[in-house]
Amino acid sequence: MNTPRAFLFVPADSERKLAKGADSGADALILDLEDSVGADRKALAREMAASWLGARGAGAPQGWVRVNALDTGLTMADLAAVVRARPDGVVLPKCSGPEDLRRLDAALSALEAREALPDRSIRVMPIATETPAALFALGAYAGSPRLAALTWGGEDLAAAVGARTNRLADGSWDELYRLARSLTLAGAAAAEVPAIDTVHADFRDEAGFATQCAEARRMGYAGRMAIHPAQVPLILATFTPSAEEVAWAEAVVSAFAANPGAGVVSLDGRMIDRPHLLQARRILSSR
Repeated sequence: MNTPRAFLFVPADSERKLAKGADSGADALILDLEDSVGADRKALAREMAASWLGARGAGAPQGWVRVNALDTGLTMADLAAVVRARPDGVVLPKCSGPEDLRRLDAALSALEAREALPDRSIRVMPIATETPAALFALGAYAGSPRLAALTWGGEDLAAAVGARTNRLADGSWDELYRLARSLTLAGAAAAEVPAIDTVHADFRDEAGFATQCAEARRMGYAGRMAIHPAQVPLILATFTPSAEEVAWAEAVVSAFAANPGAGVVSLDGRMIDRPHLLQARRILSSR
């Protein structure tokens, strides 16, 4: 199963927003049990998330669940409620590093066994920069169980370091958050999984959102998370390869297939090498 390009956050306790999310065109919904759900509605949100997942039909977006962080004491209750409904993945907030994934892996394996699901059929995407210490672990995710992708977040990180804001006057990320964004991309590449860019909280800022989507695609990000259905079409348009990109990638793959063992081949009068082949394969896998 391909990693989605457009992930849309939806509060799991809102029937209206779940319905709108399903019609948004997003590749995946992240059914949120964490920040967008009040403490008195956590149990209801779990039930509604499981119900939505269980009722999905053909053509529905993938269903991922953002559970509460491991230090809240709520994670196991979240997992116990939703694993039986076979989510495609779990989003782990405030992940401090690979050790947190190992803890989550053990819990998920036990629940998969209880529900007679294939072991490690549920994937995980950690939000890997929400604590200051987590930035120092971004190069250590290679080989982590269930790892499907890496993403990052700037809001909790800003609160943790006491920042008044995480953006400069022109709307771009301040230095620490640019570092977090870059390290997430490098960490994902080191772990050989896609990197998914963080949310743009001001969903009315269409110009800024478009600029940052284009920037993320140029950097090497494979997709983006959204907080509003209106953001989904731009994410899909930005992160879906163009016909020209696909044609180039197919030509690169064909050129190397015709010259097995070659380190460098000629294509349209230019020399291309193995890094180009890797890039071409990534383009074709993201269609």
